Amino acid sequence: MKAVAVIPKRPNSVHLAEIEKPKLEGSRDVLVEVLRVGACGTDREINNGEYGVAPNGSDRLVLGHENLGRIVEIGEKVTEFEPGNYVVATVRRPGGTSVYDKIGEQDFTTDHRYYERGISRLHGYMAEYYVENADFLVQIPQTIADVGVLLEPLSIVEKGLKQASDIQERMKVWQPKSAAVLGVGSVGLLAVVALRMRGYAVHGFGLDRREGYLNGELCEAIGSTYDSTAEISVADSVQKYGEYDLIFECTGYSPIIFDAMQSLNENGILILASVTGGSRTADKVPSDKINQAFVLGNRVMVGTVNANREHFEMGVKDLVLCEAMHPGWLGRMLTHKVAGLENFAEAFKILNNAGEYKAIKTYFEVKEI
Repeated sequence: MKAVAVIPKRPNSVHLAEIEKPKLEGSRDVLVEVLRVGACGTDREINNGEYGVAPNGSDRLVLGHENLGRIVEIGEKVTEFEPGNYVVATVRRPGGTSVYDKIGEQDFTTDHRYYERGISRLHGYMAEYYVENADFLVQIPQTIADVGVLLEPLSIVEKGLKQASDIQERMKVWQPKSAAVLGVGSVGLLAVVALRMRGYAVHGFGLDRREGYLNGELCEAIGSTYDSTAEISVADSVQKYGEYDLIFECTGYSPIIFDAMQSLNENGILILASVTGGSRTADKVPSDKINQAFVLGNRVMVGTVNANREHFEMGVKDLVLCEAMHPGWLGRMLTHKVAGLENFAEAFKILNNAGEYKAIKTYFEVKEI
């Protein structure tokens, strides 16, 4: 069968590979035919040679962690699924020695060796089929199958919001009302979705000016505001909207964090989703002012990455609710379809020039839903 793979740490090694179709081996295994696979910045960075680890015994890594598939065959002890069900597979797997791996909380592993489909030590989903243990599959209602490929990136948002809720249980009452989302790319727009579904007044921020900017239009179409940071800084925006109870950062631009830290309300929480691997530094940061505000205002900052099954299930509920409340909105995020894995070069051209293509979500359609 066809798959899109790289030679890890070798820049621009992405290629179409012919690999053996997987078969059921365990009684809890499920064979899934891949329908759609998202292509994102992680896949681009792995192809750039920045990171990525092949499975033991292989010199290549099949890419892809954002996925949607349909069940073809189930093992004899699989009772929760049946052939024909739509599913999304989670990404990280237990495999290390940390206590978190042992209790099913592998997204919090303290091991430096970790196991992620399409990223580290496990093949991903840019293939025609995959086999997975039923424990790591989440069923998708047929009504949202068309947008099910958005679930994996949404799960990262859901984890961040769950962490925020858990942290704020330190207080007897926390009644957040306003939120800012910094960066309204695909993850940022999904953060807007999740926050709007929870009833927040949401204010989205991006680099681009509003006119002709689909991302900004989508913010407004779901009841959020949109502002360009070329016209108003996040710190200055509090004069317009007030301080924020929650800020979700998805920009990939680390210096903006210091603006965000100064824009939180008392008891506010800042969630960071960007993985920034550069060497940027920030000048003239009012560190004393920020430190004092965090201490005296009981403010919090936390990161979110590598979601668990619970967060995927939360995401399914938000996708269903969003589709019911705003029919067709989620589908507008799926801006660039690549027909067939054999056209992988087209997908990576878009990933490498996302601004030029004005891409929100690029994805392979491996087989029709």
